[in-house]
Amino acid sequence: MRSYRKPAAAGLGCLLALATAACSGQGDATPAAPAAPDGPTATTGTSTSYAPYVSATEAAGTDSAGSPTTYNLAFVIADGDGCTPRWNGTHAIGDSTVTSRIVKLKADGGRVRVSFGGASGRELAANCDSAAELATAYGKALDAAGTTLADFDIEGDELSDSASVALRSKAIARLQEERTGLEVSFTLPVMPSGLDKDGLALLASANDNGVRVSTVNLMTMNYGSSYDGDMGGYARTAAKAAHTQLKKVFGTSDATAWQGMALTSMIGVNDVENETFTLGDAAEVRAFAEDKGIAWVSMWSAARDRQCADDSKPAEAATDCSGVTQGAGAFGKAFAG
Repeated sequence: MRSYRKPAAAGLGCLLALATAACSGQGDATPAAPAAPDGPTATTGTSTSYAPYVSATEAAGTDSAGSPTTYNLAFVIADGDGCTPRWNGTHAIGDSTVTSRIVKLKADGGRVRVSFGGASGRELAANCDSAAELATAYGKALDAAGTTLADFDIEGDELSDSASVALRSKAIARLQEERTGLEVSFTLPVMPSGLDKDGLALLASANDNGVRVSTVNLMTMNYGSSYDGDMGGYARTAAKAAHTQLKKVFGTSDATAWQGMALTSMIGVNDVENETFTLGDAAEVRAFAEDKGIAWVSMWSAARDRQCADDSKPAEAATDCSGVTQGAGAFGKAFAG
């Protein structure tokens, strides 16, 4: 997903742990029951929560629409070529503006999840020299936000960078050893055919390094020029394809694989021409997620959850409005159900 930087212009809730032992549950759904001695057990009746992406630095009037359970704070990336974490690459981790914003979000009843990466800037794993250094950088951001929830939004060239993928896996595993309650989600691009080979390789790396993965969050958006039309239908098709893949990667049951999935849609006008995600699509995705027991649904982003000024319909996706006719906060309410 795009960052908030101004352009130069388990669920799986321990899918790995569930495959071998007891699991403590996931961050945004009803905790899974401990596994029985003879194998994992599936949780029934898991409710789907709503967890939008919000700017870590700038508040929007639509942030709290739908009363989110959790806010995904976008994004922590590297400070230039160094291993220093910064919000959007511009604000220090301890910046008082961000700290005050986090306090306000929590006061409104939600938790916060720190999201590392995004489509702009450099994810810390591309800059840091060792797993220990990288784990320390991640930890600083989590401590600043006062949270045990970490999201890693890996896309673009960094998704195919095997060196940074391996280093990240080692650092996260190290961090989970130090912080036993740390819940980790990976946010990955998806197509109607499912996750691509790079996304699957990233999950395999996490698995091989002992990372306890709580959720795999699918970016159901920007499919490319060969796809247009029914964005709600594409989201469902992509989720079904990825579900089959997750079962294989983590060796888990149908129900557990659904419970370890999240879906994030780009509301309104997408970055790809002819792709527009409507309020009807949001309702469709919400109903599908509830039916399957998916952990959480999200959107990019809360700041875009309003109609553009003068009912304008931008040719390209705007950062501060959806590009479709809607009431302020309408997507948030639709995703919250």
